[in-house]
Amino acid sequence: MDHPFPKSISVRKKLKQLQQAVSPGDTLGIVIDADPDSMASALALRRLLWRKVSHVLIYHVNRIKRTDNLAFTSLLKVEQKHIRYMKRATINRWAIVDSQPQHREEFGGIPFDIVIDHHPALPTSRAPFVDIREKYGATSTMMTEYLRAARIVPSGRLATALFCGIKTDTDNFIRECLPGDLNSFRYLHAFVNMNIIKKIESSEITKKTLSKFRLAMERLTFLDDIAYVHMERVDNPDILVILADFFLKLAEANWSIVSGVYDAKLIVVIRNATFRGDAGNVAQKLFGPWGGSAGGHVSAARAEIPLSKIRSQVNDSSGLAHRVRRQLKLLM
Repeated sequence: MDHPFPKSISVRKKLKQLQQAVSPGDTLGIVIDADPDSMASALALRRLLWRKVSHVLIYHVNRIKRTDNLAFTSLLKVEQKHIRYMKRATINRWAIVDSQPQHREEFGGIPFDIVIDHHPALPTSRAPFVDIREKYGATSTMMTEYLRAARIVPSGRLATALFCGIKTDTDNFIRECLPGDLNSFRYLHAFVNMNIIKKIESSEITKKTLSKFRLAMERLTFLDDIAYVHMERVDNPDILVILADFFLKLAEANWSIVSGVYDAKLIVVIRNATFRGDAGNVAQKLFGPWGGSAGGHVSAARAEIPLSKIRSQVNDSSGLAHRVRRQLKLLM
């Protein structure tokens, strides 16, 4: 898609257009794929549009299972409901943050008025107001800039949420980011409750995830500098993300790739620690032709392929793992 804003436009002008996208009598539904960055961004958008609309309701499309995300929701008192409880007839304006309409099937059919995201822009991401800045490390950075442009000092709860959103999506600034991410992070620091941040971050590993770590270590294989493991069927795709981040810490690994099956889809999570490699391009090149979705950033990417697209090529889980490994050899 063509980006709706020229690079020279100020955040203050964008803010004015954002506020013009709604009216005082509107009920705004914010739809997210819940994680720290999206939840924080939704809270910030609600604060920005306070008194600009009648009501703001936040809905998530995924089941929140990761313990650190559950801690985030509980400790920061994020008021949100699952999309199955949404009464569409009561909502006349729609927003999506930290994602785009084509990222999830559940977003389909919703006439979004506002799209704010930092992931690569898709041609179909169109709405009356669209702000997509794919070079940014986090959507929380964008929302912090909006708050500052509106001269809104964030509460401790909102600042802590945004701080965590930036920290999480940049992986403590290991992943690609811009000076704006650092500036927002530094600005928010004065308002943050660090004890809550520590508690959220320490809640990632449980007894259940430890068993997954043990299984992953038993199945781990190396293809040159690629650490790869196939986890077969998983109860929660977030464990694939946790494992991919973990295995990238291995001294011998420049790439960490973890695959698994969830909800009738093959999910492949890719992490890259090389200068020349691009995880997003790799996901598109290796798995895009398989159908489904594939893409991401330089250091982190993901592919999701319906099993129906590849069922004729594989008979079982071992065949699926072999098929993925064969694709990964193209990286060597």
